[in-house]
Amino acid sequence: MAKRKAPKKSPGKKPAKRSSVSPVERLQAALVGQTTEELVGVIVKIARSDSRILRQLQNDFGVHDSMDADELVAVTHMAIADATDFDEREMNYNFDYDHDAYETVLRNFKRLVKSDSLSDAMQLALELMKQGSYQIEMSDEGMMTDEIKDCLTVVITAVGKSTLPAATICEWCDAMIAKDRVGCLCDEELKALKNKQAARRTE
Repeated sequence: MAKRKAPKKSPGKKPAKRSSVSPVERLQAALVGQTTEELVGVIVKIARSDSRILRQLQNDFGVHDSMDADELVAVTHMAIADATDFDEREMNYNFDYDHDAYETVLRNFKRLVKSDSLSDAMQLALELMKQGSYQIEMSDEGMMTDEIKDCLTVVITAVGKSTLPAATICEWCDAMIAKDRVGCLCDEELKALKNKQAARRTE
């Protein structure tokens, strides 16, 4: 019986060589050939599409330092919104949150206090108290609590050193305490400040 010839093996395709150049390096090479005007246009376009990138670029290039009070208030509103944002599908978990946004809020509170815009800082603190305490309430362990306290402490300390009327300070303390959904955000500091101001009113 004649032996069957073994079928010829078809030559397999050689595996494609992997590029040693990373995507970031390719992008960098493409950017090098662009004009300054083109690069600025791209950066601004990206910043307009993402408030977090916008904030990071503002921090990196010191844009906040040249802002007036109204501009600073506007960007701080945005930072508070980003900082306290969370996915409601992840309630009761230790969900991710924007640490950089809280750092921006902290820096901007300090800037507002330093620029004698304490009333603006006080209003923003009320906003942070409301949104931040809700974020803590909806999380598992409230891991952002210390960051929120750090931000609020800047304003509370400034209010305590201010020459604002005692009645105004007491009202603000009451409003802050009322907006605290968890009852643990600088509650002792706010109560102490209110008691001190209440004593001033009776002198």
